Amino acid sequence: MKKTNLLMLLVVFLILACKEIKAQSTIDNSILRQKTLMTKFKTLEVNGVHIAYREAGNPENPTIVLLHGFPSSSHQYRKVLNQLSDTYHLIAPDYPGFGNSDFPDSKDYEYTFDNLSVTIDAFLEKKEVSSYALMIQDFGAPVGFRIATAHPERVTAIINQNGNAYEEGLGEAWADVRALWKDRNKQTEEALLPVFSLEGLKWQYTHGVRNVENINPDTWHLDYLRLSRPNAHAVNLDLFYDYQNNIKLYPKWQKYLRDNQPPLLVVWGKNDAFFPESGAAAFKKDVKNIDYNIYDTGHFALEEDGDKIIEKIRSFMSNTVK
Repeated sequence: MKKTNLLMLLVVFLILACKEIKAQSTIDNSILRQKTLMTKFKTLEVNGVHIAYREAGNPENPTIVLLHGFPSSSHQYRKVLNQLSDTYHLIAPDYPGFGNSDFPDSKDYEYTFDNLSVTIDAFLEKKEVSSYALMIQDFGAPVGFRIATAHPERVTAIINQNGNAYEEGLGEAWADVRALWKDRNKQTEEALLPVFSLEGLKWQYTHGVRNVENINPDTWHLDYLRLSRPNAHAVNLDLFYDYQNNIKLYPKWQKYLRDNQPPLLVVWGKNDAFFPESGAAAFKKDVKNIDYNIYDTGHFALEEDGDKIIEKIRSFMSNTVK
């Protein structure tokens, strides 16, 4: 009788111990999962420049490289990082002079789109990321298309949120920049200075949105802080002036699209004064596999329609990239 009781107690103990181990394993796996999902804020030195970047998700999952626009940084992709890290590996770098990356003097670093692309390409090489989808917006388009044309075999898909590659996609808001291209002088430079003001930056985020109250004002205040640094205006005027060289490359990028046919997701704010819907529609000329979506919002469509766009990205990627 005593042996039977002892055996029963031992069995009960083993059952409880197994449950405890299983429970602890579940907790440990949950903690590990949360650590993987959490956005990390990192830096990587690339040719003497420290590139700040946000990273989230399991590196064993398909990678999406998120390339930001002007005047923002990787901050513009915070919603994407938070919501898609459960399924994808996400990397969002800040270009030199933007966000939390180094801001080298223009005597030491040439602020052109060619050079920004060289830096970000070298960053990806150093990260040993050799297969990725590209998400592009605004300045992210000329950076991304340079990388794509250099390494077409690495690009699994393109997610395009108001990233232009066609002359018909350049809107009326480029008038003052076109004047700078025609004749760069003190007058044409000063005409662009309101772009860097707090009101000018607010306009970029709020123009064309359905409801201004949907837009977080921290966005333009953060950009204003960075653009208030010494020489920030001069550097960005250099980039505005250099943008004309992107247009010269449009035929090359269009040929890349025709020849390689990367799966393309378009998620475009149609009220963008810089890149109106005509820029989105132009991609239909060259890409056969295109998931085309237009939203009634402005330049930074993720700010007002982030949840819808992110779910569209999830669906597109699950059907396209395995």
